[in-house]
Amino acid sequence: QVQLVESGGGLVQAGGSLRLSCAASGKIFNINAMAWYRQAPGKQRELVASITSGGSINYADFVKGRFTISTDNAKNTAYLQMNSLKPEDTAVYSCNANVFNGRRWENYWGQGTQVTVSS
Repeated sequence: QVQLVESGGGLVQAGGSLRLSCAASGKIFNINAMAWYRQAPGKQRELVASITSGGSINYADFVKGRFTISTDNAKNTAYLQMNSLKPEDTAVYSCNANVFNGRRWENYWGQGTQVTVSS
């Protein structure tokens, strides 16, 4: 089994910064891609940023220039550096990873971490 554990969420004032971490553990033979999603109350989950093992990065338009996704492949960990936070960034942020677990490629999700930005 594969587990993803997020950390780093919290309460921050508008204009502030947070750094989220997502650590993957368990039966991991390879990770093809990792991504951050978020879901605000009453809204659908949306992609924030993604990164592939080849280094291809994709950002949602609403975070371009403010957020940076990165990975530490040796630690099977993804990060999301969030700067210039806005109240509308308030949401539960969840990590997703596409992992080969020895039998097949599967998508795994973390439990999510709350990010609250006050005005």
